[in-house]
Amino acid sequence: MDLGVSERVAPLVSAVRRMVREDIAPLDAEFHALVGATGDRFEYTPRMSEILETLKETARARGLWNFWKSDTSGLSTVEYAYLAEEMGKVRLAAEVFNCSAPDTGNMDVLARYATPEHQARWLTPLMEGRIRSAYLMTEPQVASSDATNIALSCVRDGDAYVLNGEKWWASGAGDPRCALYIVMVRTGDEDAPKHKRHSMILVDPATPGIEVLRPMQVYGHDDAPHGHMHVRFTNVRVPAGQMLLGEGRGFEIAQGRLGPGRIHHCMRAIGHAEAALELMCRRSLERTAFGKPLAALGANYDIIAECRMEIEQARLLCLKAAWMMDQGDARAAAPWISQIKVIAPRVALKVVDEAVQMYGGQGISQDTPLAASWTHLRTLRLADGPDAVHRRQVARAELRRYTNDKV
Repeated sequence: MDLGVSERVAPLVSAVRRMVREDIAPLDAEFHALVGATGDRFEYTPRMSEILETLKETARARGLWNFWKSDTSGLSTVEYAYLAEEMGKVRLAAEVFNCSAPDTGNMDVLARYATPEHQARWLTPLMEGRIRSAYLMTEPQVASSDATNIALSCVRDGDAYVLNGEKWWASGAGDPRCALYIVMVRTGDEDAPKHKRHSMILVDPATPGIEVLRPMQVYGHDDAPHGHMHVRFTNVRVPAGQMLLGEGRGFEIAQGRLGPGRIHHCMRAIGHAEAALELMCRRSLERTAFGKPLAALGANYDIIAECRMEIEQARLLCLKAAWMMDQGDARAAAPWISQIKVIAPRVALKVVDEAVQMYGGQGISQDTPLAASWTHLRTLRLADGPDAVHRRQVARAELRRYTNDKV
């Protein structure tokens, strides 16, 4: 089992790290400070667009583009994990390299399951970084951690499907460049097997009957201009040909989409932790109180040491999960993905929180990236399945080793 940086990916890691630190990080604060400058928090100012598009063009010119797509990049999941970690260190970085959520998962779905016509309409501009997309699964009226509860109605009517219901936490749906929703819908009745009642359908956000009700706030913040929107569908007619694979295949598609995405989220979380630890260490050495550097006060040596050790443990577990995915057995990899989905955000949250404590009042302000990092990581403990669901999966896999009964 080789979890190290391969010769193939090593120069890419160096190039991405250098671009994140030298090109993206200096512009990240300026970009986010401009959000809402037009009066609409989900509108890009000319300067915001200039920053983003210039950085993306630089990434393309350097060959640092679409790393997530293994069949073209040639990278394994383990190799990509090292790149994702670097991208997690600055908020803008993942999009600059066209490796941001939910687009990578949506592009993977389109590449695997969409028709050539739909790939030309949506996959090509997504791969080129010209549009964004959203994935709509969670619903306000049901416990969506059990996805068999998903209830948005999708009924065949001639050459179209008619959609009625609501979705929320539709990440990316606030972006004015969002040109595609991939929507989990219910097509089967109670007589159908539980995991054959749902389907995935491609929806143009401009379709009549779609109403964006509000941006969902995370601890009072709307995550503009990306956004996590609450969307209502009222008699929305979608061409029948935009159903992926046919009715009843939704869970099959969802599982293929979510596994890699969880790994990507977790490695970016490691990047958040590394960035926070660097800030913590620099602050502890530069700031003095009671006649000493902060590092020498209280238990700060121990805190810094614990953060370093826990980051290393989380990274190794994430790389093990990535290696399991590379073996091609999704069922065997699933418990490992669940383990890291719990551990990586938990560890990163702890490190960020300790960094906030080291900064004092400045740490919870807009003057450092720590507050935004904390809210993102706390949300990640719910995204793609809450901790309790993943712990349940880990426990069931463990117990199966000792019983032939279903657990």
